[in-house]
Amino acid sequence: MKKVSTLLIGFLLIISNLGIAQIGGNTGYQFLEQPVSARISALGGNVASIDDNDVNIGFVNPSMINSGMDNSMALNYINFFTGTNYSSIQYANTFKKAGSFMGTLQYMDYGKIDYADENGNLAGTFGAYDMAVTIGWGRQLDSSFSVGAAAKLIYSSYESYNSFGMAVDVAGTYQTKSGITMSLVARNLGMQLSTYHPGAERDPLPFDLQYAISKRLDHVPIRFSVVYDHIEKWDLTYDDPSNPSGGFDPITGEPKYKTGFTKFGDQFMRHIIVGAELYIGKNLILRGGYNYRRRQEMKIEDRMAMVGFSWGFGVRIYKFRINYSRVTYSLAGSPNYFTIAFDLDSFMKK
Repeated sequence: MKKVSTLLIGFLLIISNLGIAQIGGNTGYQFLEQPVSARISALGGNVASIDDNDVNIGFVNPSMINSGMDNSMALNYINFFTGTNYSSIQYANTFKKAGSFMGTLQYMDYGKIDYADENGNLAGTFGAYDMAVTIGWGRQLDSSFSVGAAAKLIYSSYESYNSFGMAVDVAGTYQTKSGITMSLVARNLGMQLSTYHPGAERDPLPFDLQYAISKRLDHVPIRFSVVYDHIEKWDLTYDDPSNPSGGFDPITGEPKYKTGFTKFGDQFMRHIIVGAELYIGKNLILRGGYNYRRRQEMKIEDRMAMVGFSWGFGVRIYKFRINYSRVTYSLAGSPNYFTIAFDLDSFMKK
């Protein structure tokens, strides 16, 4: 068991070194970084280490795919910005010898976009969308350790420009006897196989190495979740001259930038995502999350509002688990996330 754990951790560290060159600047297929479910988005990020047979958790962390998800399905819809609609569907099934599998279809439709010439004259509309098909696999090695992997086929179409890519996710999870669940997840390791036009350079994929930990308290109905995002790169800061990290000098009006311990703390916190779930009875869950990096990148200094915060709830009605969340990305708007999950076996007559 220790040998398997060591090999997996070593493999993930090798992946992180390969992914460093892919972080920074622009990447392709940015839609892969967006949360697909209301629960994940309410917790503030796009990975979780919660083991309660939720197929949406299995999608972002394949080491969580298990037999408890057998014949389960989830439907997700996000009302994103400016007419963009994002949806996905997941289905899981278990085979005795091969392990548990999950299939996912993601689709982000950017709606109708106006054609315009260099003078701004409109000349019709065109469509644009991104999609990915993912097959994930998970296996419980013993009572404490599980592993998983997922392969993705990615297709992107903007007007007459098309691109195709492939990626993999690899994950391992360890659960302690005290109820702490820890996961190490490498996401979106792959490459763009065909570019949008011949001869163009391949865009890197949005690689991310993440560490997630969660714990449900023993005597209080609360679960806390913490994610350390982008292990592979320390400095995630982006200083916008119009919105500097230290604000503006009130006298000179010159931009100020954080230094010393303040800069270290800022850089560290850009990796941290925190979330919590409050269980009210058996049928209602309240959720909230905070993403410091999102807040720093998307805030307007004199109108920070709730940028970086997220909230939501989950209810069980009959045989359906319904989740809703709202995420404040910026003052421009807060997308709404909807999820319906159910076990198909519950509808079958015994």
